[in-house]
Amino acid sequence: MKHPSLLASARTIAAQIKGRAWSSREVVDAHIAVIERVNPTLNAVVADRFALARAEADAADRRVEREGVEGLPALHGVPCTIKEAFALEGMPNTSGLLARKGTMATRDAWTVGRLRAAGAIPLGVTNTSELCMWLESDNRVYGRTSSAFAPDRTSGGSSGGEGAIVGAGGSPFGLGSDIGGSIRMPAFFNGVFGHKPSGGRVAGTGQFPMAHGSARRMLATGPLARRAEDLELLLSILEGPDGEDEACVAMASRPSSSVELSSLRVFVVDEPAPLRASDELRASVQRAADALADKGARVERRSMPALRKAIELWSAALSSAGGPSFSEMLGEGRPIRAGRELLRVLLGRSAHTAPAVLLALIEKLPALVGDKTQAMLGEVRALRSELDAMLGDDGVMLFPPHARTAPKHGRPLLIPVQWGHTAVFNALESPVSSAPMGFDREGVPLGVQVIGAHGMDHLCIAAARALEGSIGGWSPPSWTQ
Repeated sequence: MKHPSLLASARTIAAQIKGRAWSSREVVDAHIAVIERVNPTLNAVVADRFALARAEADAADRRVEREGVEGLPALHGVPCTIKEAFALEGMPNTSGLLARKGTMATRDAWTVGRLRAAGAIPLGVTNTSELCMWLESDNRVYGRTSSAFAPDRTSGGSSGGEGAIVGAGGSPFGLGSDIGGSIRMPAFFNGVFGHKPSGGRVAGTGQFPMAHGSARRMLATGPLARRAEDLELLLSILEGPDGEDEACVAMASRPSSSVELSSLRVFVVDEPAPLRASDELRASVQRAADALADKGARVERRSMPALRKAIELWSAALSSAGGPSFSEMLGEGRPIRAGRELLRVLLGRSAHTAPAVLLALIEKLPALVGDKTQAMLGEVRALRSELDAMLGDDGVMLFPPHARTAPKHGRPLLIPVQWGHTAVFNALESPVSSAPMGFDREGVPLGVQVIGAHGMDHLCIAAARALEGSIGGWSPPSWTQ
């Protein structure tokens, strides 16, 4: 009989451990058993710390016996996983770059430390795309990760290892990061919840690679979780300045329970070309709107033509931030010879993946926005003002999380600009929750993005929780049972 913690939220697991109904050790052992069963297929957890996790679980149980419930932290004894791009003491920290193979973290990243101080027990680190800049988690250090629900399809990137192992039931929650959709696409492709916080809400210190300049507000650190209620708890633990990341500021926090759905305004925005999603994903957006309307929300349809420039807006915002080029990061400070490296990729002799080399080539061309960067930045500011004014402090916007459901492995290279549905909201620094919306006829997850005005994270999470209640949220893949 499977342990009941394998279906529970982190909040519930912590309560059960504190109440001595479950021990941390049995919960940790149950999740390790799932990882050992599914990881040969998924390749999600790329380095484990099972022995240390068991020892930490035993220590957590002794503390319960010794101290009782009072004073125990929020995540006491709860297992989790961490994206390999974040420093976790004693664990690899390569971000899939072969030149960094063997690089080990000597201390915890800020957010990892916050989770551990809250009582969480990391089970291991999970796979990413090379240098976290592609929508498939595949690299020359660890190989390729598959979707929890369809092993012939991508798990997404760059937090694809997190999405896959949380989706497979091997971890109640994981820590991810998102500069163009890297929390939301893996959450969508793996049928779980994710939250990209408002720009500047969570410090990014201690992850590699780190964004520079204004892009630090585009790079968001946040949770992926199998239960929507954990998004709020985890955000409350992660948020706030660390004294090092200058882009991070204190923001007012409001509980999602304070949101009256009967007073919530919900906007369904039609995607302009070239962002138009598949019929089934557009239908998922409408189902989400109908579900919220059934709970009393007022639904409106709107058009935002400026979204047709989603990729250009994101590119302008990222390129204007400065810092080393992607080619320099691939070469550890010296730009790679991208043309030559592409030939090596074709011959199977490159230390880099094809998407990484192609990205290095693209940045050598005139930028996607040409010499119009300043004009495009003006359009970014105008669109953010338009969106924030439309949503205010009582509105959310529903939008597809991608153009299609999880693609087969390798397919994203054939249509390489389909991350516009997510990336534009990094440029706008908007908070976004990703919520699962059931499955298509092939058993592949469907989903929706819930977007709020800057700082209105609680509205996004409240809507995601409501959708979980109406639609059903995450359920474990049948093949993992």
